[in-house]
Amino acid sequence: MILIADGGSTKADWIALDANKNERFRVRTLGLNPAVISSEELTNRIVNMFQLINIKDEVSQVYFYGAGCGTPKACAILKDVMQAIFTNAVIAVEEDMLAAVYAASGKNPALVCILGTGSNSCYFDGQNMQMEVPSLGYVLMDEASGNYFGKRLIRDYFYGMMPKYMVERFENDYVLDADTIKTNIYRAPNPNMYLASFAKFMFDFKDEKYVRRLMKKGFEKFFKYRILPYNPSEDLPIYFIGSIAHYFKEILDDVAEKNGLKISGVIQRPIDNLLEYHKQHIS
Repeated sequence: MILIADGGSTKADWIALDANKNERFRVRTLGLNPAVISSEELTNRIVNMFQLINIKDEVSQVYFYGAGCGTPKACAILKDVMQAIFTNAVIAVEEDMLAAVYAASGKNPALVCILGTGSNSCYFDGQNMQMEVPSLGYVLMDEASGNYFGKRLIRDYFYGMMPKYMVERFENDYVLDADTIKTNIYRAPNPNMYLASFAKFMFDFKDEKYVRRLMKKGFEKFFKYRILPYNPSEDLPIYFIGSIAHYFKEILDDVAEKNGLKISGVIQRPIDNLLEYHKQHIS
C-alpha cells in the first residue's frame, strides 16, 4: 500500500494506492504542520483517522508533502511521527512547494506559488527548486495568504475601517472579544490556522469594493516580494495553488497583467494532479 498526502496547515488530503497504483480510498485529516504543531498532536491527527490506522501495517511507502516541512528539523519531526505509526513503510517527507511544482508543472520549468493558509513561491527549472527568499512563516511573511488576510480583517474591524454593512455579519460569524482573539493568537496552538479562518469571510463578499481592494493590495505585495525577484520572462509559465488564488483569480490576473505577466493556471486542490504525477514518474 502506498500513501500520498498533500498537507497544509489547515488540512491534509491523503490518497491510498494498492501495489498496482489503483486508488483504494481518500481521506482528509487536520493539518500536519510540524513547525507549529507538537509531535503528540501530529500523532493524534493521524491515528484518529481510522482509515489510515486500519491499513498502517500494510503501508510500504509514504510520500508526504507538507506546509512547515521546509527545514531538515521539521521534516525529521514529522518523519519520526509517521515512522512510529507506519512501522513497515519507507517515509519521505518533503515541503509543500514540491507538491505544488509536481501538481502544476510536472517536470517543466515554471514559477509556482502557493496561496493557502500560508504563502510561498519558487522557480522550478525542470529538475530543482530555487527560492529567492526562504519562508519565515505567518508572523514575518506569508503575504496574500489566508492568515495574512485574516489579520487584516481583524485589524480593520477594530480600527473601524471595515464597512458598516459588513460589520454585523462579521460579528455574527466570529467571536471578537479581545481576550478570545489574543488567547488564540498567543497561547492556543495553530495561531496561523486560527487567523486564516477569518479569511473565509471574504468569499461571501468577493465582489464588494472593500474586499477587492484588500485582495489587490495583498496580491501586489506577493508579486513584489515573491514573484518579481525572480525576474520572470513574459513566456515563463506561472501557476498558483490554493483557495485564495482560486476564488480571487480575476484580481490575481489583473495584478499579473499590470506587472507584464500572465497566470498560466490556478489549482484549488493539488492532490489529483499530484496523484497523476506519482503514477507517471514514481515507481
